[in-house]
Amino acid sequence: MLRFNILASVVPLAVAAVFARGEFSSGSRPCIEVAGTTVQIATLSWQAQRHVSFTSDPSRATVRVQISDSAAAADFTVIDDVDSAEAGACAAGTAAELVAISTGPQASEPVIYLSAHGPADYRIFVQSKSFSVRDAAALIVGARGNHHRLEAASL
Repeated sequence: MLRFNILASVVPLAVAAVFARGEFSSGSRPCIEVAGTTVQIATLSWQAQRHVSFTSDPSRATVRVQISDSAAAADFTVIDDVDSAEAGACAAGTAAELVAISTGPQASEPVIYLSAHGPADYRIFVQSKSFSVRDAAALIVGARGNHHRLEAASL
């Protein structure tokens, strides 16, 4: 009976430790380094310093990101051909700035419209096994830190 009580005490503590660290898997999350700062997709939304969301309605967007057909025409390019991210690929001297992708847009956070056509604030090219187009767009907009409302004339 004593063993069961010890086990019953340890399991909740182990679960709490996992939640506190925010690591549910040992797999790496998409990240980039911009001007000496690492920006990474958050595992848990509440841990993130920055949040972004996506919309399919260009009139609701605050940032437009164009999916480019070529790396040469893009502002931001992600190309890899590996099955897993290199250990320490985004290691930096300071903690990573975390970006979460929200399911519902908030007035204070960037709302991204992904499109294959311009005009756009950013042009991205993604050919990767570890990054999705949404991950890349969220990271580049999250790394920017601020956003602006697109003018209706530019749509």
